[in-house]
Amino acid sequence: MTEVLLSLKGLTKAYPGVVANDSVSFDIGTGEVHALLGENGAGKSTLVKMIYGLVKPDSGEMMLRGSPFAPGEPRQARADGIAMVFQHFSLFDALNVAENIALGMENPPKMRDLASRIRDVSETYGLPLDPYRTVGDLSAGERQRVEIIRCLLQDPKLLIMDEPTSVLTPQEVEILFQTLEKLRAEGTSILYISHKLEEIRTLCDHATILRLGKNVGECIPSETSASEMAELMVGSALTPPERGSRVFGDMALDISGLSVPAPSAFGTALRNVHLTVRRGEILGIGGVAGNGQDELLSVLSGEVLTQADAVKLGATPIGRLGPVARRALGVLAAPEERLGHAAAPDMSLTENAMLTGATREGLVKNGFLKWAEATEFAKRVIKEFDVRTPGPENAARSLSGGNLQKFVIGREVLQRPEVLVVNQPTWGVDASAAAAIRQSLLDLAAGGAAVICISQDLDELMEISDSFAALNEGRLSAPRPAAGLSVEEIGLMMGGAHGMEVAHV
Repeated sequence: MTEVLLSLKGLTKAYPGVVANDSVSFDIGTGEVHALLGENGAGKSTLVKMIYGLVKPDSGEMMLRGSPFAPGEPRQARADGIAMVFQHFSLFDALNVAENIALGMENPPKMRDLASRIRDVSETYGLPLDPYRTVGDLSAGERQRVEIIRCLLQDPKLLIMDEPTSVLTPQEVEILFQTLEKLRAEGTSILYISHKLEEIRTLCDHATILRLGKNVGECIPSETSASEMAELMVGSALTPPERGSRVFGDMALDISGLSVPAPSAFGTALRNVHLTVRRGEILGIGGVAGNGQDELLSVLSGEVLTQADAVKLGATPIGRLGPVARRALGVLAAPEERLGHAAAPDMSLTENAMLTGATREGLVKNGFLKWAEATEFAKRVIKEFDVRTPGPENAARSLSGGNLQKFVIGREVLQRPEVLVVNQPTWGVDASAAAAIRQSLLDLAAGGAAVICISQDLDELMEISDSFAALNEGRLSAPRPAAGLSVEEIGLMMGGAHGMEVAHV
């Protein structure tokens, strides 16, 4: 029997209208990689926030190494050996690696000494980092290394990781797993949250499943199939997306010779991008984070203007039209950053529905907002996309990340776009919600819309895409039929290899 490091007994936390955790109990063993699984809104984030001292439980208790454990703040949790790598990085682009790590330390040593420790620890765990590199110049995988090394410098007894592979390439995932295996061998416990169930099966010793805030079961991942774990999470069998048969129509959107300078010192310039997507077609665009995905979406949505004929909707030049004018024509977009870009955090879901749906849903008349109609539109999004929330009056920030993602995608899909551009449509959502979102994109294309899906999830792109292209340093490869593409070919395209057919570079 493995010695218990952390024991949770009857942890309960309620918010107005929802019980986030309902008497949750389980143990984490010393040197164990323990998975925490559940649908979006199942209560995973609230639970780890209680462990890390960000949230105080209403009732229940925690025991750490046999002693009562009730951190009042993260500083206290860190002092007791608890470290956490969040899904959203908290780094300053303009500072270097060592300066960012120093900001997260209570009593940082001299910079020279800290830089030496960063080098030693990062190399020991197979995550080499240059302490003097500017964070804004790092890839997403390297930024995650900064967060992990920041935690490892604390010599943690329990490392909590929330969706750690969502922005990593397959090669970076392999390196991360080697690091976690080393930590496990040294006796460090890991609480691992992920929606990628095959990863769970590969890495984790034990799994606890939450559903609607309750512990509904446990399993040994290596002895449980991904589909069985998914069914435990949602309480029913999952239906995989159905592609159906589609007939491609005329050209819907055409980009020709598009070059746009980087929006900031840490952005990516788009270089001579060409692409065409037809009605009824789903074009998947892959690439490692930071290679121009956000910049491409900004150009397609109208947030960044170009020469008029650089972007065409059918035969109509739209490069000089802003987002509102493009939405009126049927070009809609859902950006990657859901809280702050796709949705205003402190506005209600009704207000957020109004923000992008005003034109196509007819929510404005003679300059006045039609709030009753906006509320009904928000309710329709909530119902049809199974958004877990007490109601449309709730603020966007009150939703779990996955539920807000369902709302953002549903809001755009239900506006019947001619062209829909989405970036990371299923980032951080559970298997059931991901399947529903992918099905909605397939159904949209089946109805004649053109869909451009930008994603770092290659399995997702291969599941729904008709054509595939890759972004590398702001250049887009020539689209190829998605059917039959091998992982090696995709990897070469994502790396911008000259041996592959890369268009207009």
